[in-house]
Amino acid sequence: MTTERLTPAPPPGELIDSPRFPVAARRELGNAQQRRNLHHATRTIRDKRAQAVGEMDNWQELRAAGGAIKSRVLRHLPEYLEQLEASLTRNGATVHWAGDAAEANRIVIDLVQQTGSTEVVKVKSMATQEIELNEALEESGIAAWETDLAELIVQLGHDRPSHILVPAIHRNRSEVRDIFLAEMGNYGTPPPPGLDDDPVNLADAARGHLREKFLRARVAVSGANFAIADTGSLVVVESEGNGRMCLTLPETLISVVGIEKVLPSFEDLEVFMQLLPRSSTAERMNPYTSIWSGASEGDGPQNVHVVLIDNGRTKALADPQGRTALRCIRCSACLNICPVFEKVGGHAYGSVYPGPIGAILNPQIRGTDSAVDRSLPFASTLCGACTEVCPVMIPIADLLVHMRSKVVDAKKAENTGVHLPHAEPAMMKAGAWVMADHRRLEAAQLATKTSGKVLGHFTDHIGALPWPLSKWANARDTANPPTQTFRDWWKANRAQEEQK
Repeated sequence: MTTERLTPAPPPGELIDSPRFPVAARRELGNAQQRRNLHHATRTIRDKRAQAVGEMDNWQELRAAGGAIKSRVLRHLPEYLEQLEASLTRNGATVHWAGDAAEANRIVIDLVQQTGSTEVVKVKSMATQEIELNEALEESGIAAWETDLAELIVQLGHDRPSHILVPAIHRNRSEVRDIFLAEMGNYGTPPPPGLDDDPVNLADAARGHLREKFLRARVAVSGANFAIADTGSLVVVESEGNGRMCLTLPETLISVVGIEKVLPSFEDLEVFMQLLPRSSTAERMNPYTSIWSGASEGDGPQNVHVVLIDNGRTKALADPQGRTALRCIRCSACLNICPVFEKVGGHAYGSVYPGPIGAILNPQIRGTDSAVDRSLPFASTLCGACTEVCPVMIPIADLLVHMRSKVVDAKKAENTGVHLPHAEPAMMKAGAWVMADHRRLEAAQLATKTSGKVLGHFTDHIGALPWPLSKWANARDTANPPTQTFRDWWKANRAQEEQK
């Protein structure tokens, strides 16, 4: 066994420098195996979710309640955070405040180094992925071992997560077996010889690999699904039991929590414990729910630290419309229903938050300076399916439009005094002029109908279009214009009925 660290790929900091979504999406579309994996996984998850949600007669009321609670939190966030800090401190925990990723990483590294440990075990945490904590720990000589099965697969594969809930959704079980056989022995207990791709055997191999890490670890790092202000309690929900091991065995527990995760009272948790499992894993309740409230003598970690991070959240909070994205409870329902995500996967989004929620959340907390963040609000068909399934009623489709306008405004501000020609405004003006008079519209319809008949003799679709339409058409099969207008159809099918 070697003791080398696990260096992820791509290197730290590269996410923000990822190519624009259209470029990255085209790259991911070229991976046929990944497309098959995503198609199977997302359809399976969303079908099960629909069944679990269908059992609830009051599902819409629960959604409304969850949205209302999270909105109340955002309106009074400073007060609830102060209450949370006071409650955690009263319970024996130490609270740290971090303005950005660099500050949060420094705090965690200092806390680990104070223990003298050179490794930590980790519960799956989007917040630690967001701030690239694993990479920062590694640079300081500290190994961070992921213990969630999917995260372990991603880490051993020197890969990046591609889904909020199922980080290895882009891998099938044969690929997982190959990763375990090639990498697992380099970082601990190797898999059994002749390991096959049966899910039970893969899970057994992971269990044996992780057990030694659980038993020797002195420090654990976690996130939190919820932080309860009035009781000073943190909540983690998970399905494998690895979280329970991390949260109870080590001497020191460091929890990295986004400031938007706070809930006002313990009673509020009841709503989310019904919304989250059904929306994420399609379960009536999650298998493991761990709740801890500071340190307790003789029971669990004796040194409990909570790092509350901003990292752009207050910037999002300052936008009265955009702040609703901070309601997100990281269920991934919007990813599983999104036709775009199903085709390209999470790596195309250049962030640990992919899919529709990532397309609105990333530009808000990271800004719109990078090419990838400017492109994300346009990574959607605006079909609205994400809005329909969101358990806390985030108007994702509306926010996508809102963020598009902010990107356009930012570009205009940069081009002040420079009047560059742009095809889209000219096309919109031309369309408005045609539609403003029925005679012009009828003439345009006659022209398209005629061109459709002519083209129909040669091909069933137009194919490539000239500039400036080429940018729109280079990823689409442009059909021939219809040979019958709606007016023609109406005269042929409805006019006679109206006369009767």
